Amino acid sequence: MPGSSDRELPNTFTAAQAEQSGLSRRGLASLQHAGEVERIGHGLFRRTSAPLVDLDLVEIAVKAHKPTLCLVSALARHDLTDQIPAKHDIAVPRGQWQPKVSAPVRWHKFDPVTFDVGRTEITVDGDYTMGLYDAPRSIIDAFRMRTTLGPDVANEALRRWLRQGGQANLLLRHVKSFPRTRTAVLTALQILL
Repeated sequence: MPGSSDRELPNTFTAAQAEQSGLSRRGLASLQHAGEVERIGHGLFRRTSAPLVDLDLVEIAVKAHKPTLCLVSALARHDLTDQIPAKHDIAVPRGQWQPKVSAPVRWHKFDPVTFDVGRTEITVDGDYTMGLYDAPRSIIDAFRMRTTLGPDVANEALRRWLRQGGQANLLLRHVKSFPRTRTAVLTALQILL
């Protein structure tokens, strides 16, 4: 990308970031016309020379506050389910605004008190990160949402996690934060162990 102002921009950037770096709207349009930049969402652009990434997750990471992969999306990342979600399951703290995105997303509002339990960060593109619930938290969430997901999803995830060497004490440590789910998780553990 020619010009000094656009060299400062990351692989994925917003129109506001382009403007702050000194790149005019006309300059941005000419870069698009030249095929050096492509529009990937409303006000969101990406260098065409950038490495391949999941553009849906990049858009979500840029636009949402503390977006976190959860439920079936997180279970799939941890190889704890065979399901391939048609939409990304994304949790945000309850009370937070959920942005309008073009990516297929199923938004979930989680309690701010327990939102960070088992939450890790993954890099989706350069400076952009988003959360991913660890395997024990993802299993607990599957039990918490079993009326929506079905009980088989939670039980299969727990079974696979234990086969992969998952330790029950990690699950028990997390489940203390979710007392209403504790009985269901303990019952499933007793059956499987």
